[in-house]
Amino acid sequence: MDFAFHHVAIIVSDYEVSKRFYTQTLGFDVILETYRAARQSWKLDLRIQGGGQLEIFSFPTPPARPTRPEACGLRHLAFRVADLDETLRALDAKGVVAEPVRRDENTQARFAFFADPDGLPIEIYEVRPG
Repeated sequence: MDFAFHHVAIIVSDYEVSKRFYTQTLGFDVILETYRAARQSWKLDLRIQGGGQLEIFSFPTPPARPTRPEACGLRHLAFRVADLDETLRALDAKGVVAEPVRRDENTQARFAFFADPDGLPIEIYEVRPG
C-alpha cells in the first residue's frame, strides 16, 4: 500500500467567520465551495501550499469540541513554515495571537500554536529549506 496525504476535514460553528479566517487570514486558496441544501451545510475545499487540502463543513447545530486539545480524535492541525518569526509577525498583523514559541525536544525545530475561530489548535512548525 502507498498512502499520501490528501485532506483534513473540520466542522465549524460559523461558516462565514471560518471561511474568512482560512482564506483571508491564513491565505488558503478556494478550490470549490458547495452548498448542500439537503444537509443545510456548506462545504469549502481549500488548497494548502505544498500539497493537500482542508475541507471546511458547516452544519446547523454542531456540538462543541469537548476539550482542548486532549479530546479523542483530531488533536490539532499542523502546518510547516519556512520562517516561524516571519509567519508569527504576519499573523500578529492580522490580529492572530499565538502562544509562545516552543522547541521540539526531539528535532530542536521551533513551533507555536494559535487557535482558529472555534478554538481548534493550529500549530505552525518551522522547517528550514535545505
